Amino acid sequence: MPEATKTNGRCRIVLTGGPGGGKTTAADLFRREIGERVVIVPEAATLLFSGGFPRVTEPMPKRAAQSAIYHLQRNLEDVQSARFPERILLCDRGTVDGAAYWPDEPEAFFEAMGTTEAAELARYDAVIFFESAAVGGTGIEGGNPVRIESQDEAVALDRRLHAIWSKHPRFVVVRHNPSFFKKITFGLTALESIVSDVLRPPD
Repeated sequence: MPEATKTNGRCRIVLTGGPGGGKTTAADLFRREIGERVVIVPEAATLLFSGGFPRVTEPMPKRAAQSAIYHLQRNLEDVQSARFPERILLCDRGTVDGAAYWPDEPEAFFEAMGTTEAAELARYDAVIFFESAAVGGTGIEGGNPVRIESQDEAVALDRRLHAIWSKHPRFVVVRHNPSFFKKITFGLTALESIVSDVLRPPD
C-alpha cells in the first residue's frame, strides 16, 4: 500500500467539484493574490488528456485512464511539496476524484490503487468543493478544451464527487450562483479563511 500521508510542511488544500465549477479560475486568482506563499498543483487529468492521452468511455480503458491520473496526481503533489515545503499547496483536484470517475463503485477504485478512502482524504488539510454550473442549468462548454461531459453527466459527477469528498472533516461547499463573479468571490473568501485557520499557531 502506498504511503498516503501529507508531507507538505505548511498546508495542502484541494479544490474540486463537478465540471465547470470555477475551481481552476479560483486557484489562479488566489495564487495571484497571495504570490509566492502558494504553489498550485495543476489538474492531472487535463495535463494527460491535453498531452494526447485518449479520452475513453469503455470500462476497461477508463480504469486505465483513472489509474494514470491518480498516480500523476500523487507524484505532482509530492514533487511540489518537496520543492516548496514552506508554501501552501493548492491542488486543482485531488487523488480522491478518481473514485467518482471510476466505472465501478468508489471502494473498487481505492482497492485498485492499493490505498483506502481514509488514507487519501488524510492527504489534505481541507477541501473546497465548487459546485458545477450544470447543477443550476448553466452551460459548461468552453472552459476546458478537453472536457467532454454533457450537462446531465456533469451533474451526476458533481453529486458523486460531493458524496465522497464531503467525508473530509474540513469540507466547504461553494454553491452554484448565476453570477460567476459572486461565486468566485465566495470561494476565494472561503479559501482565505481556511488558509488562515490551518496556519494559525496553536494556543
